[in-house]
Amino acid sequence: MTSPLPHQPLLKTPLSGTAATVRVPGTSANLGPGFDSLGLAVSLYDTLTITTLAGPELEFELSGEGVAELPRDASHLVVKTLDIAWARLGYSRVGVRVTANNVLPHGRGLGSSASAIVAAIMAANALVAPEDQQDKAWVLQLASELEGHPDNVAPAIFGAVAVSWQEGAEFASAKLTPSNVVVPVVAIPDVELKTERARGMLPATVPHADAAANSGRAALLMHALTNDPSLLLAGTRDYLHQDYRAEAMPASAALVELLRGNGHAAFISGAGPTVMVLANGGAEAEIIVGRITNLRNDNENSASNGVSWRVFRLEVDLEGAKVEMHP
Repeated sequence: MTSPLPHQPLLKTPLSGTAATVRVPGTSANLGPGFDSLGLAVSLYDTLTITTLAGPELEFELSGEGVAELPRDASHLVVKTLDIAWARLGYSRVGVRVTANNVLPHGRGLGSSASAIVAAIMAANALVAPEDQQDKAWVLQLASELEGHPDNVAPAIFGAVAVSWQEGAEFASAKLTPSNVVVPVVAIPDVELKTERARGMLPATVPHADAAANSGRAALLMHALTNDPSLLLAGTRDYLHQDYRAEAMPASAALVELLRGNGHAAFISGAGPTVMVLANGGAEAEIIVGRITNLRNDNENSASNGVSWRVFRLEVDLEGAKVEMHP
């Protein structure tokens, strides 16, 4: 005689006919020496609205960056993340409408996948009963598990500068507010680089001297960001990842070298190929924008040959992801 199956509690379902809109800032990870641990939130925003439906339908209204390539079924990253988040909360998905306006370019090192994951988790959390909702520490934990590391998701959630770490299976993050004279400038190329490829170019080990030098620069960067922006150039020197990846993004590597040679704190944003520069004040930011813009007319320069750049002077986002509910 077979034993009866243990009783499985019925999963709850989100209340139909409600909607949550989440606005998530773009992020730049690493900031030079802070490999997989530092991130900065910037004023480029993806917006996601999840509306629960009475039936089982799955609807999509997508606009902006990369929409021609995105799936419109349950394989979409947002839908997969919703399912996981709701399951963690004891819920199952009913019909949903996914409305997304994508501003962050995909595969450029500005946290587009982290934005989608954070937005979906925060929307899922907002659409369950109040007694089942969790705090942002829970969002960080789940988002880090899904993304694989916290460097992009932490600033997307909390804003400003995030210093993140992992202890066993647990992820944590501390928020730092940079000096108000720090101005991020980004140069986004018209070429894409998959994070998986960039990670595959890294060695399994690095020399001890490089590791020691890198830890010193990461510590200096914290001081430069919060107290003395005149040290940003020295503080953004990296020894762990950028040189190893340069072959995959030669124009970006050349632009970083050009800008740093002119005294600007440039580095590869995340896994690249976007280049970010941390300017010490608005005057330097305008000089940086001008230098990159002038590359368009200089086809002999290795930072422009065959690559077009979109240049944006941004602000540091201090608040992180925001949720707004709609009845």
